[in-house]
Amino acid sequence: MKFKPDSFVVAILIVILLAWFFPQWGLPQSGIPLDRIGSIGVSFIFFFYGLRLSPDKLRAGLKNWHLHVLVQLSTFLMFPLLVLVLYPFMQSSSHASIWLALLFLAALPSTVSSSVVMVSVAKGNLPAAIFNASISGLIGIAITPLWMGLFMQQQTGHYDLSSIYSKLLLEILLPVVLGILLQRFGGQLAIRYHRQLSLFDKSVILLIIYKSFAESFAGDLYAQVAWLDFALIAVVVLALFYVVYALIGIISKRLHFSIEDQITAQFCGTKKSLVHGTVFSKILFAQAGTTGLMLLPLMLFHAFQILVISVYASRLAKREANTN
Repeated sequence: MKFKPDSFVVAILIVILLAWFFPQWGLPQSGIPLDRIGSIGVSFIFFFYGLRLSPDKLRAGLKNWHLHVLVQLSTFLMFPLLVLVLYPFMQSSSHASIWLALLFLAALPSTVSSSVVMVSVAKGNLPAAIFNASISGLIGIAITPLWMGLFMQQQTGHYDLSSIYSKLLLEILLPVVLGILLQRFGGQLAIRYHRQLSLFDKSVILLIIYKSFAESFAGDLYAQVAWLDFALIAVVVLALFYVVYALIGIISKRLHFSIEDQITAQFCGTKKSLVHGTVFSKILFAQAGTTGLMLLPLMLFHAFQILVISVYASRLAKREANTN
């Protein structure tokens, strides 16, 4: 099978290189209002998300509750608990921020688009994938800040959960609700032009990534990350994926899931959303000045999950032909 690199991953790498060579454009003194543009863009992302979110499909998806519980517990409990195991070993001054970045990755919701696409390719339970990917983002608005609040107060001393929830409600939840309420007027248009809206989503994410890394490069933040620390992050990211993937597989078999449900559980339960991670980092770490570092494990995980799940999906898609 010929490997084709994901275009969005390539775009992310290009944007990071731009931030490395031209960090001045992402600084407040540049005069370019990237913060305001990013905030408006984020609100539109979730407004369009609400336009495309089908309440009928969400209601129908509630029937397969065993599968949904497994996926959401994997996303919001299994991942963070595995990272918590490392907490006693990563509390030195050089590793505390890295551990917090790993916890941020672990506390994020599942991604929507790639989960649904990969489940479809692998011939899994597509309606359940749509339900879980959609509901995960809404749950993450409440759960992710709670996980981070348990430890950020200790490290930064100024983690204000009330102001963070206010921003999340204003920039994310309110646009989602407005989108759902206006589905009868713009829902079909949002579905028809989903490719163009996806391009808009990615453009906003790339803008936020550029600003985050530009500020980090300008402040020499990554000079504090040694090559051994980078290797540590990569190893933990890989281990997180494979351990969760294996555990979900074991639990799925114990619960006597069909192969379609097991595919959906493993594909949705091991994904982490770059969109939500980038947006949440903009709000959660706005005062900490470490947004670029907090996104580093997520960037690695995003590229890795796309590569591995793509291979798995292609193999699983051939199972019916192999059994005939």
